[in-house]
Amino acid sequence: MTVSPSTRPEADLRGAMTLEDVLSKRRSVRHYTGRTLSADEILRLCWAAQGITHPAGYRTAPSAGALYPLELGVATAAGWFVYDPPHHRLIRRSPDDLRRAIRWAALSQEAVGDSPAVFVIAAIPAPTAGKYGDARGARYVHLEAGHAAQNLLLEATALGLGAVPIGAFDDARLREVLDLSGVHDVLYLIPVGEPASP
Repeated sequence: MTVSPSTRPEADLRGAMTLEDVLSKRRSVRHYTGRTLSADEILRLCWAAQGITHPAGYRTAPSAGALYPLELGVATAAGWFVYDPPHHRLIRRSPDDLRRAIRWAALSQEAVGDSPAVFVIAAIPAPTAGKYGDARGARYVHLEAGHAAQNLLLEATALGLGAVPIGAFDDARLREVLDLSGVHDVLYLIPVGEPASP
């Protein structure tokens, strides 16, 4: 995949914190104020997890064989969206607010239902498994999801937001709620919001 920098919208790469600052401040945050995240904040978080950083299509997170099996989505009050890395935009898949249903699929964890945005990292592992075999391919996909999740968590910290990675959920229920095909594996939920005062 080749992406021309002249036709791709650019992500805002300005930040006020050093990497060391961000690393030292990153903590899991499960309680949020009611403030809605701006479109710019959501897009910056998406770019951190899966943004394109090179004309050849390379992304912010490493991927075995540059196959990029991950798909990133976000559920907000305005609907369910998927991130389109080549065009640095969100595509609405549903106008419905799915956060309550996602919380139900995530074993009723409060952070999932209370956050203004729930990011979902899913994968279609077949291409990676096809190249590297089932066991090693699954390992590579899971490693890649970890890289993408950490990038998103660090960007949230840099933006003054709180987030928490969640891996406890009912896979089949979540695929049904998000209308994902059976070829998808949901790997992470990451609620993000403005931290509530302790």
